[in-house]
Amino acid sequence: MTPIETIIEKYTRLGIHSVLTQFVDIHGVAKGKLVPIQHLQQLVDTGAGFAGPSIWGTGLGRKGANSEYYGRVDLSTLRPLPFMPGVLHAVCSGYANSQVLDTCSRQLLIQQVNRLQAKGWKFWVGIEPEFFLMRKNQQGQWALADSADQLSKPSYDLKSIARNYDFIQDLNFNLTALGFALEQTDHEDACGQYEINYAHDEVLAAADRFILFKLTAHEIATKHNMLFSCMPKPLANAPGSGLHFHMSITDENNQAIFKNTEQALNLSDQAMQFAAGLLHHADSLAAICAPTVNSYKRLRVSNSASGTTWSPVWKTLGDNNRTCLLRAVSGRLEWRLPDPSCNIYAALAATIAAGLDGIEQAMPAPAICEDDLYELHAKQSTNMPDRLPSHLLDAVEALAQNESLRSQLGDSFCQQLIEIKRQEWDDYAEQISHWELQTYCDRF
Repeated sequence: MTPIETIIEKYTRLGIHSVLTQFVDIHGVAKGKLVPIQHLQQLVDTGAGFAGPSIWGTGLGRKGANSEYYGRVDLSTLRPLPFMPGVLHAVCSGYANSQVLDTCSRQLLIQQVNRLQAKGWKFWVGIEPEFFLMRKNQQGQWALADSADQLSKPSYDLKSIARNYDFIQDLNFNLTALGFALEQTDHEDACGQYEINYAHDEVLAAADRFILFKLTAHEIATKHNMLFSCMPKPLANAPGSGLHFHMSITDENNQAIFKNTEQALNLSDQAMQFAAGLLHHADSLAAICAPTVNSYKRLRVSNSASGTTWSPVWKTLGDNNRTCLLRAVSGRLEWRLPDPSCNIYAALAATIAAGLDGIEQAMPAPAICEDDLYELHAKQSTNMPDRLPSHLLDAVEALAQNESLRSQLGDSFCQQLIEIKRQEWDDYAEQISHWELQTYCDRF
């Protein structure tokens, strides 16, 4: 019996009849199809077939060998789905015409992992998902799922957790069944906003796990008549949702590359160079890590109903300083730019590419920020660090002009992203908002 036949027999005895072959499009949205488990060998060798032009961002044509997208199953990702009895979840990487598809974001991340492996390094990341619970009201408009969630300072609100405990318990039960090592669940700093933390992992496994987290959360929220929303900022006068990356690197002896307790911030020279690379490429990285029009409503110097904002708009590094884009904590780096609307594979791949550029170019260590930048800004200081782009188009154009990062990350993917995001900005710019009507309709 072949190894694949052994796997089929094992899962068939457990009542599994189908494989959910899942990949993500350029937006990071999960796609796929159900295939009988008896075809697992073909799914590994050739892949599940999809019409390439039907998927956002593949760049594939409508005819010929390069028109078909094939998602090849990674056997290490097989997991029965507790919320879909009889179905085995399988993560796929993209191929076309039997070749690695250079617009597949998972392939981009694999390439960056290979760059790290060539140095004898492993990249570890803890991903912190924040999200909102929403539903449509009687007028058909999106509103908070919990209308009683209205505290002026809602962080850590236990009453909201109690009211929504059925959803939270159901979600955590399913995540545990899927192998998540859960660490905590809390109400975040905006009404209707939550965060669930789970253990860090090697970067590719962590990216796969985040997509599985979203799949699970969407399903459980729907079951409870809610929407699990990864929209970065659905509420105007409240903090938005981030997707912070806690990052570290180990060598072949499992020794930490970033940590050095004898240096500033407990960070090594290589960690500081990695940080310098991130800050150097931050404007371009914003197009990938904060990839929506709404992302830049989060990335603003704005007031919050709770009196607190964590928006990381200034390109600097600080010691446990949440007003900075990069936060040093316990000998690792927290990258605070990403939000949950990002394509997790692309965001991590771009982060690694930028950081490695900092190391390989031996970029000078960034200055360490010791200020509360919001307090400094309120005093109208002229000694402020540079800021991130203020809207999506500026970030996209920064990426378009950054030939170095595009070549290291993958120019085919970047070009697809640039074209799609330029169109997204144009579509947004053509809309007439409620604010415009209220402000201008009878003014002149």
